[in-house]
Amino acid sequence: MTEQNRSQSRSVYVLDTSAFVAGFDPFALGDLQVTVPLVEEEIQRNSMIKTRFYVAVESGKIKIKQPRDISENLAKASAGKVGDSFKLSKVDMQLLSLALELKAEGYTPQIVSDDYSIQNVAVKLGIKFTSLSTFGIKKLIEWVIYCPACYKQYAADCNFKKCQICGTELKRKPKRQNKI
Repeated sequence: MTEQNRSQSRSVYVLDTSAFVAGFDPFALGDLQVTVPLVEEEIQRNSMIKTRFYVAVESGKIKIKQPRDISENLAKASAGKVGDSFKLSKVDMQLLSLALELKAEGYTPQIVSDDYSIQNVAVKLGIKFTSLSTFGIKKLIEWVIYCPACYKQYAADCNFKKCQICGTELKRKPKRQNKI
């Protein structure tokens, strides 16, 4: 087996904060596990989860990795196309970016998250996901942004938070759903 084939067959788990909150055990898997620095900051709130996380990091079971800007730009573009950029935090975007970066490096990433928006964008990016406390999404949802007052519709990747016509806060609704 060539070095390239070995790296292509290697799976890697990209861990969201929700994985730790749901009781994910990093020691139960032999595969590579990574997360982003902002997940570490979110975990600071709970001492038991924090302890489990730090033991896994210190023992080398979990690697903390910052995604590159180019990966973040690609993930943001995909999130904008499906209309989930409204719901994704900076942590969420970094997780998607890291998974995308690992995929480009020849790994098979799988995001462990209960966040539906992360799952939706992951499907758009061709990245697998696993949820622990929820059933996970069954369909890829593309969203449309609209004004609930004057019904003006905006593209899913618009950067407005308020309607450009009447100033009302924008909302989103499903435009179409495609089976995964």
